[in-house]
Amino acid sequence: MNIWQKLIIVAALATIIVVAGTIVYFNYVAKRRLIISTTSSLYDTKLLDALETDYEATHSVDIQIISAGTGIAIQHAENGDADLILVHAPAQEKTFLEEGWGENRKIIAYNFFTIVGPEADPAGIEGKTASDALKAIAAYGENLADQSGVTKIWASRGDNSGTHSKEQSLWKAAGYNYTEVSAEPWYGDVGQVMGATLTYADQKNAYTLSDIGTFLAYSKEGTISSVALLTEEKSLLNVYSVMAVKQTVAANQSYHEQINYADAMDFIKYLVSTETQQFITDYKKAEYGQSLFIGAVQPLKDDAPQPVVQWIKDFAFFNGSECPPQYRNGYPELYT
Repeated sequence: MNIWQKLIIVAALATIIVVAGTIVYFNYVAKRRLIISTTSSLYDTKLLDALETDYEATHSVDIQIISAGTGIAIQHAENGDADLILVHAPAQEKTFLEEGWGENRKIIAYNFFTIVGPEADPAGIEGKTASDALKAIAAYGENLADQSGVTKIWASRGDNSGTHSKEQSLWKAAGYNYTEVSAEPWYGDVGQVMGATLTYADQKNAYTLSDIGTFLAYSKEGTISSVALLTEEKSLLNVYSVMAVKQTVAANQSYHEQINYADAMDFIKYLVSTETQQFITDYKKAEYGQSLFIGAVQPLKDDAPQPVVQWIKDFAFFNGSECPPQYRNGYPELYT
């Protein structure tokens, strides 16, 4: 055997080793990527970080999180830049399903919004309903507008998020035209996520609408001194849902081959499991003295506790279902 034959054999063996190593790496070592586009409240409270750590410990998946308001989170999914979304704006979720962008929606958790503000509560909203509280805040703002040096006494996220959508619906329910209210000199449009809006409101001694989870997290950390001034009521219900992003969108003939649908559905099954639902309910409960989020899967199955479950159905069901049959694709166990 001459030197050239030996070199050919060595090169062939090296190629086999490289190819075999590559196969082993991608099949047994490298992790698949799962991109989650989510609302800021699940991210700011670090609940999603905790779920990520728990899930990755037993799955060969690298979870990557994109945190933004619900509107932007949905846009990421429509662009094919996310595999699933975790959001809290039922009206936008309904459109997302109807336009063919996602499927297999599951309601996974709930909590309540609250209106927070300075401890002195200059508008006198503590203990009022949400509608009466907004009326009092508007009256307080109008009174300030008659004086010099008008300041911002209401902070809005203004970012097309689930929280911003809820705020708009609350102003409407209180009898106001949102376009007119948002143009008032006392109304501050922050245009940022919940944590930044809470910080802005705290610095301005202003009021704002916040999900209870993010408020408790920022309050516990000492980041803000604002206090929660409203208690739980139907109009302040906050419902979180998960949806898988479709690879093929019939409405506009688009196809996102990069969508990791299989792992998205596995993660949804993980979220609705009994163990994970309990994990969500217990998350930092001992530390804060209350649940930041409450798992919704079992309450919906049990139809209890009432009236909260009925509130969830009234607010977040479409045509009597969390996911009407035309928006489901397999996985019947999710809806039994």
